[in-house]
Amino acid sequence: MNEDSGDRAITGTTAADVVVVGGGLSGMTLGVALAASGVKVTVLDSLPPVLQQDEPFDGRASAIARASQQALTAIGVWDAGLDAAAAPILDIRVSDGKPGRRASPLFLHYGSDLLDGLPLGWIVENRALRRALFRRAAELPGFELLAPVEVTGAERDTGGARVHLADGRMVRGQLLAACDGRRSSMRTQAGIGWTGWDYPQDGLVCTISHSRPHGGRAHEHFLPSGPFAVLPLTDDEAGRHRSSIVWTERKPIADAVFGLSDEAFAAEVARRFGPSLGEIGVLGRRWRYPLSLGFATRMTDQRLALVGDAAHVIHPIAGQGFNLGLRDIAALVECVRQARRLGLDAGSGGVLAGYERWRRFDNFALAAVTDVLNRLFSNDLPPVRLARDVGLAAVHRMPGLKRLFMRHAMGMVGELPPLLRGEAPGGPGR
Repeated sequence: MNEDSGDRAITGTTAADVVVVGGGLSGMTLGVALAASGVKVTVLDSLPPVLQQDEPFDGRASAIARASQQALTAIGVWDAGLDAAAAPILDIRVSDGKPGRRASPLFLHYGSDLLDGLPLGWIVENRALRRALFRRAAELPGFELLAPVEVTGAERDTGGARVHLADGRMVRGQLLAACDGRRSSMRTQAGIGWTGWDYPQDGLVCTISHSRPHGGRAHEHFLPSGPFAVLPLTDDEAGRHRSSIVWTERKPIADAVFGLSDEAFAAEVARRFGPSLGEIGVLGRRWRYPLSLGFATRMTDQRLALVGDAAHVIHPIAGQGFNLGLRDIAALVECVRQARRLGLDAGSGGVLAGYERWRRFDNFALAAVTDVLNRLFSNDLPPVRLARDVGLAAVHRMPGLKRLFMRHAMGMVGELPPLLRGEAPGGPGR
């Protein structure tokens, strides 16, 4: 990986097959996947790489579905230290309730016993994922990272894409991939519309310690203000049992809770979750994120593809945000790979049309599902509570339907790109 410190002005032109604007999780994963496929790629980001890998930068953890784990393995990221940092999900318990009250006796349980003991997925702290991506990128000769740099504009025409940097440099490529987040400047510059809304909720995130081991169980506890998730993490170096909390709360309550002391915050966690993990404490700092739903009115423009949060943002209720972006990445990599195999321009209209067709419906469908689930479970109307509790219990008693839902959550249904099937990017089709 060629890394630019960005601390001096350089003039000149850098050429690549694909230019990726945004070096977050989606941008780095796309860059690594392309470089592992033999594509020359330049990733541009405004932040220093060291900052992105620091513990205070991002306190979130990502759920890694089985198909996503297969893709990360295929591009060499899983074996770059991520396997040791990933906590397997062996079962999931979905229940309903109120803070301080006993959970409903009607619940839904997904167990790995229905999958011959294979994990349902993994939970990985985002900083561990970032570190693994940077390690793998350093091994790939076709990967270049320019960071920190400021992108001042981009031009796209029949001749290619050109991205201008504040230091006077220009980066050229056949295709420009926008991985610059929900407020994507590349999307705005292309005139692509955005449809969505903000939720009256914030996501509170932190890591907790607990005196009893979690046993690989993830909990999704639905409360009137929104879902309250307890996700298993690996034990730390001191041997403490850890889990990640993703607590969806209405903004006025989030204001009050977020300002509590660690002891008082831990007490509120215990009041909502119960005693099953034993004594609870807060490890490190806490984070707070506004929640919203949105999607681009289209995912492509001339020589431009939107990827990850630049194309769609969903509620975290299903834990599918990173997996959805990785499905974008796997589809785009395959479209580019097939174009190169046929000697075609990687940024041509045909390549982009194929990417749009592959991803459009899936992105819209999952956004709609998460929105409906959040609205269904984030209220306390007795008839609605009864209906959803009975629904959870009914699915719990139907193994065939549970397997289907589990395969959807694992990303193992539909037309999967080769990466999501675990095929190495240099395999058939190159």
